[in-house]
Amino acid sequence: MRVRLVEAAAAFVADSTALAEIMAGLVDDVGWALREPLEIFPVCHHSPASALAMARRLREKRPKVIYLELCEDLRPLLGELRNCRLPVALQAFAHELAGFPAGSGPLSIVAPITEASAEYQAIAYALETPDAELVLVDWSADHLFQWEEHASAKASAGSPPAQGDAPSVDADDPGHGDEAALHGDAVGVEIGDLRPRFAELEEFLLRHGRVRHWSEWWDQYVEQPLAGADHDTYRQAMTLIGSLFRRLTPTDDSARLARDEERERHMWTRIREHRARSGVDRSECLYVCGAFHAVSRVPEFGTLAGSPRLEEPASEPPGQVIHEIGPVTATRWLYGLIPSSHSAIEAQFGLAGGSVSIARATWAKALTRSGVAPFELTGQRGATRSARSTKAGRAARNRTGGQAAVDGERADGERGPGALAERLAGFLERPPALDGLDEAELLGWSVDIVRLARRNGYLASTADAIAVFETSILLAGLRNRARPTPYDFQDAAVTCIEKDVVPGRRDVRRDVRRLCEILLGGDRTGQVGYDALPPLAQDVYDRLTPLGLDLEKRTVQRALLDLAANPELAGCSHLLWMLRYLLPDGAIRPILGVRRLGERSPQESWDVAIGRHQRALIELGYEAVTVEQALEQRLRRAAWAPTATAAVALAAVEDAILYLDSRRLAEELGARAIELLTTERTVDDAPEVLRRIRRLLDHYRVNEPSLPTWCEQFVKGGYAHYCTLLPTAFAAEDVGVRQVASMLGFLLTLENLALALGCDHAQLELAVRQSHPEKPDRVALLWAAQSRLGQLSMAELRARCDGLLANPLVVPTFPRYLAGLVQALEPVPTLAPFAVEMISKAFARLPDPILLPWLPTLVVALREHAGELVPTLVREAGRTFPGSLADLDAWVAPWSDQPAGTVPSRTVPTTSQRPGPAGTRAARAGSPDKAGSPDRDAVATLLAGYPVTTRAVATLLGFGGEGAGPIDTVDDRRDQPPGRSDPRIAGVARLLAGHPETADAVHDLIAGPVRPAGVP
Repeated sequence: MRVRLVEAAAAFVADSTALAEIMAGLVDDVGWALREPLEIFPVCHHSPASALAMARRLREKRPKVIYLELCEDLRPLLGELRNCRLPVALQAFAHELAGFPAGSGPLSIVAPITEASAEYQAIAYALETPDAELVLVDWSADHLFQWEEHASAKASAGSPPAQGDAPSVDADDPGHGDEAALHGDAVGVEIGDLRPRFAELEEFLLRHGRVRHWSEWWDQYVEQPLAGADHDTYRQAMTLIGSLFRRLTPTDDSARLARDEERERHMWTRIREHRARSGVDRSECLYVCGAFHAVSRVPEFGTLAGSPRLEEPASEPPGQVIHEIGPVTATRWLYGLIPSSHSAIEAQFGLAGGSVSIARATWAKALTRSGVAPFELTGQRGATRSARSTKAGRAARNRTGGQAAVDGERADGERGPGALAERLAGFLERPPALDGLDEAELLGWSVDIVRLARRNGYLASTADAIAVFETSILLAGLRNRARPTPYDFQDAAVTCIEKDVVPGRRDVRRDVRRLCEILLGGDRTGQVGYDALPPLAQDVYDRLTPLGLDLEKRTVQRALLDLAANPELAGCSHLLWMLRYLLPDGAIRPILGVRRLGERSPQESWDVAIGRHQRALIELGYEAVTVEQALEQRLRRAAWAPTATAAVALAAVEDAILYLDSRRLAEELGARAIELLTTERTVDDAPEVLRRIRRLLDHYRVNEPSLPTWCEQFVKGGYAHYCTLLPTAFAAEDVGVRQVASMLGFLLTLENLALALGCDHAQLELAVRQSHPEKPDRVALLWAAQSRLGQLSMAELRARCDGLLANPLVVPTFPRYLAGLVQALEPVPTLAPFAVEMISKAFARLPDPILLPWLPTLVVALREHAGELVPTLVREAGRTFPGSLADLDAWVAPWSDQPAGTVPSRTVPTTSQRPGPAGTRAARAGSPDKAGSPDRDAVATLLAGYPVTTRAVATLLGFGGEGAGPIDTVDDRRDQPPGRSDPRIAGVARLLAGHPETADAVHDLIAGPVRPAGVP
């Protein structure tokens, strides 16, 4: 074998010295591993070929002890796999850390288990065989995170960081759907990490293998050839691959290599310790590890002592080397099983989408073809074993029973290294044979994919099935493959069926590639059985039994609760509300019904999807024994978090009353809220604090004989705290107007209670007098507070606002004053009529060139700063303005100085009376407002005294007829609102400017401004 590899190196490279050295080293590594008396079984994670070879070897050898590369502290969980439907993941979880840096938690690791994996075969064999023992020898979860922390410390000091087992995955990969989040952000523990760590090597293999990703390369060049190989060939081939990837590890990945070597020292030390305790013979043991670790050169490797294990490297250290395993920290680790899925495994370990589903289909096909009966746990949920496989496996057991195992061991001892190397060379040189079963399988896939595509909206036909079949064979030939693989079939199906776009909704990713994954097995999701659940999860299942739902289903189920007719369901309702608080969105969703302080719904409707979120429920069981205990811990954790605020603590108090009805916990959380409020230096949460304390005070006033002590202390502390911060908040640039308004709302609306508890009113008055805001909205807030405290009368406030409205320089900023007035409705709700008055005056007095650009600013200001206060403003406007059009003619604004009796009524002209000025004058000829009045007589006398000006104005306005008198001419335009947009307004301005004497005379006569704003 060595000679052939060296010759191959010389044929490929001109200077073959380095390559020949690597090739010779591969042979040395294979011999190194095979000469170890303790049989090493190299595997790859989720590899059907490894699982098949493991099942064969276990039935041949029947070992008494299996050493498995898996976290040693996960051993107690393995028996619970009987109650689960694979795939599931073994999990170690810790949220209360001791010995790790603060803020590094929670810590979690997962080790997924699937049917098509060698470790599951070993676990099932050991648990089902009475005299067999399973020993886990890898790092514990605590040791794993100790190393990760050590690597992080070295990285911060300038050393390259150690990489984890699971490579990163692009979250936008369409192959990974929602189920990819089942593992969360846990660290993945992978048995048999077998992937090139040399990027150039992987790129070379993918390019020359004519594949797109590593999973396809592995399936084509490793899985398929090794599926039918014998045990010796399998061991040598896997060891050769592990040696290749290990020797080609780049030098800049030394941290990861050091991590692997530390794990190997740990594993071999645990093996020696167990053998020393049990005295088991090496020939009765089997060591299952990743192929990368099978060729380890650490000093602790092997079980031989006192002499080297190979003839060539005489300087190799002896096998009896002591490795000190460090102690674990005081962290309390919690263990359990969580559901897993194919997509979750692919996402966590960087596999291509659908590769685990394809591996499962390959596993089922290999069982049918080989007749090997796999090992399964008794009572395993969802176990699928075909009758043909069972029958063939029983026949295989009969053929290999009794003396056959002994003969097999003797045959292994008689084989020399040269014979094994020859078998490996023959396997590598022999091309795979085309199996007729593959052609029949490909034909079935082609027909089924067309049927599935038509069901999902594609216009596929029998011709497409033929095209998929032929294209698959064509692609396999172009890629130098003996037979089409599932990946060739996927590419052919996409090419022949997905001609344009994916039909149906955009949010449903049912493209042809996804349909192929479904056809080949789909994204199978595991389920943890009731007996394997933690006590909290079992308690939830028991308490929700009256609802009659199957909580293990992954579908969304509807629960209808009529609490008036069935009061016994109140406990289910209470539990659902607590679960809604604790579980992520989508697990428990109320459709009908609310739960607030003082409010309960007699009927409720829920969407329950606990089966889909079983992982979250299981991890909740790591926190406590009951849901109530978990909720209490969650509330305490939120209130005492480093980022907690007074608003967060008040929310926790409200939840404690709402869900737990615990006065003791509410008082404790309330005391925490007081502590947080008095130490805060910002007022960002003032609106939330005000809203929650008001609601809590209302609740206690209705349901308790007196207020709790913590409420009184909170009001007293908040009154003093906000009085102190009020002047600074008024002037601060980073404090919003809503926050200042909420502070004033706390001080003014809760002032009576605060004064009754001993607070000083002078403190608030002094704080208001010391406030000197500059922004318009805050100035309006200050005016409102001063009016509430009696420092500013309503007449003075109205005069100030009228002055702002009459000042052309201030008019563009008037919306901000109005926004401040609207915000003032929270601390001073009696200002609602005044706010309506000021908005009405603005609409009445401002001309269109100013009013129209001003409206968007007003709307944005109200929506941004006072969205919840606008309804109050609208209700006040509804009470102020008339409700009908007829009443509008006789309506007088409450803020108007003109008495209601002096306002004349108007007759609305009909359509036939509106066409022209003549019709208008005729309609008004007999109207009551033609009756003489002192003002009208004075105007008529004035116009008659200046006939030249009167005629000029009448001509300019279009009423300069020969028969039109001065009174009639002016009366025709009397009901035109002053200052409204008119194309002739510019001419009127020029006319008034040209006759200043007339304008001054009219001004003196009427004693009020008659010229529009901005007109000289």
